Amino acid sequence: MIAKTAEDGGEFHGPSISEFFPDVLFTIAGIPVTRIHLIQFLATAAIVLIFTLGTRRMQIIPGRFQSLVEMGLDFVRVNIAEDLLGKKDGQRFLPILTTMFFMILFFNLTGIIPFLNIAGSSIVAVPLLLALISYVTFIYAGIKKSPKNFFKNSLFPSGVPPFLYIIVTPLEFISTFIIRPVTLTLRLLMNMIVGHLMLVLFFSATQFFLFTLGGWWSALAAGSFAFGLAFTLFEILVAVLQAYVFTILTAVYIQLAVAEEH
Repeated sequence: MIAKTAEDGGEFHGPSISEFFPDVLFTIAGIPVTRIHLIQFLATAAIVLIFTLGTRRMQIIPGRFQSLVEMGLDFVRVNIAEDLLGKKDGQRFLPILTTMFFMILFFNLTGIIPFLNIAGSSIVAVPLLLALISYVTFIYAGIKKSPKNFFKNSLFPSGVPPFLYIIVTPLEFISTFIIRPVTLTLRLLMNMIVGHLMLVLFFSATQFFLFTLGGWWSALAAGSFAFGLAFTLFEILVAVLQAYVFTILTAVYIQLAVAEEH
């Protein structure tokens, strides 16, 4: 979404947080649907379509498209699930980790696709939902592994003098059961919000310098456009990195939950 310039005074208006609260386009069963929701639907449809086509008629000697899909799936399986959780637990939690990685990746990448121009994960509902899924998953994994000792070992770690538990236990509770979902949510949300605002700032400044001011200001338009292109490439890296970080942290939390001391 391009920031607007005032027609009467040629005043530049930079991007604002209001862009993440677009007008309602229509409602479905009483649920309001905005432009960002439509982008989320498109990203979800793209995920389903790509993996359906990529895995529908798998061959021993894969074609390019099947190879690309398999490469993506193997990346999550080998570098995240099995690397951190081992083969048994890695296979067990692979579906949720794979879904999480590609959902975040596709939602993030909509922020740099022309005519979409905003990440589907840039509103709090998406990262919050994923953080809650991560939260429930690692607690479930810990309870499943050790029903009697999971919370005890999480809140009362071994090797700590008993008199220190009055300090350690509240800190462990806050760090394990409160900070984890909060940081997962905010890390993803803030990266996508800031990335969108920066891209809109660069490209709307280009439009302002070129079409509103004109003249020698067009030289600045070239500069802001170059910065916009460079930041677009950086946003691709951020989109992939945030999907990786979110997923690998979820795997780490699961690994800690199923550790032997639990």
